[in-house]
Amino acid sequence: MHRRNVMMAVAFGAAVLAGLWASGALNAQQPGFKRTELQRHDLGIPGREVVQARAEFDTGASIGKHTHPGEELGYILEGSLEFEIAGKPNATLKAGDTFFIPPGTVHAAKNVGNGPAKVLATYVVEKGKPLATMVKETAASTPPKK
Repeated sequence: MHRRNVMMAVAFGAAVLAGLWASGALNAQQPGFKRTELQRHDLGIPGREVVQARAEFDTGASIGKHTHPGEELGYILEGSLEFEIAGKPNATLKAGDTFFIPPGTVHAAKNVGNGPAKVLATYVVEKGKPLATMVKETAASTPPKK
């Protein structure tokens, strides 16, 4: 009976990990990119919370297309980042610049400077949802190469 319980627990854990992987939640951390949560608090609005994090990009590193279950407000602490935000032209921001990304908006960022880049990000999001969900590229969503 003990062996059966262990096998069921392993199967359940594998199913949970597969579900998280499929949703993109586990892929939010990419090589050369690190998001460190600094604080998380419930808001006075039921079902919402605020999360503050520091994002760090190694030289040339990027975070691929992703979304958040709420607003993202950011302040560039160091370096230069090129932002790709759905529906807007790409923009390069440098230390001291701020940005705002509406809920569910597909976006990406890449360090285009000569050194590391750091961002202080504040998220006002739906409680219990992954902070970031990667967007899988499809042939239809990828522009043809010239």
